[in-house]
Amino acid sequence: MIATDMHVHSCFSSDSCEKPESIIETAIKKGFSYVYFTDHHDMEFPVHPDNPDMDFQLDFDTYIAKLLELKAAYENKIEIRIGVEQGICPETAPKIHTLSNRYPFDFIIGSSHLTSLTNGDPYYPEYYKGKTNIEAYREYFMSEAENVRLTDGFDVYGHLDYAVRYCPDKSFVYNFKDYRDIFEVLFKRLIERGKGIEVNTAGIAKISFPHPHIEALKLYRSLGGEIITVGSDAHTKEMLGFGFDAAEELLKETGFTYYTVFKERKGQFIKL
Repeated sequence: MIATDMHVHSCFSSDSCEKPESIIETAIKKGFSYVYFTDHHDMEFPVHPDNPDMDFQLDFDTYIAKLLELKAAYENKIEIRIGVEQGICPETAPKIHTLSNRYPFDFIIGSSHLTSLTNGDPYYPEYYKGKTNIEAYREYFMSEAENVRLTDGFDVYGHLDYAVRYCPDKSFVYNFKDYRDIFEVLFKRLIERGKGIEVNTAGIAKISFPHPHIEALKLYRSLGGEIITVGSDAHTKEMLGFGFDAAEELLKETGFTYYTVFKERKGQFIKL
């Protein structure tokens, strides 16, 4: 059994109402060895008029204080590890290194919800206007590759093909081969920097396969990629550990015999 869920959101994220205590109690019931909190922080995130409450600005001082309090309260039941999902886009990437060293994080997910502060979020249909679907995806993946060039203030890159969740043209079929050249650059940069990627099981519910696509995982492995974490991207306690049996099988199928966990920003390999 995979021992923990490494991508979890609580009410400290703008898009979750779940209390941290509920997540911790659920993790204990599931038999997890430890529980991670990776709440959202996106610097200078442009608030969309359709979702004015989604600013994704994390109150770090309150967040860290609360998790340290819970860490002490639950120390005899489960280990709590402090993380963050740090949104990255080219304009904010250079600022992330300083932030990543300011707080006592165990783990930082780097993720892209924007290709830039002005181009918008692929979550919204307007991102795709004036582009073919392939152009929209390529723009998104190229921004990720650029982000890795600009910053190392994270440990793994999360939900690499996030944009595929939200294409408004539901008849469009995502074909990894159309973007393989970009992913090769992206993975080589990650590996050179000692960074990893995650298997994000939220994709199973949203697009029928985890993020990233199995062909991306195969490419990452073939290029020498070793660091890989598993997370559900849960925003409710019910989704904690969602799809982990499928994730384990997928990792084995793509040549991995282990997954990675982090403590104090240092990775540890755990056998599947």
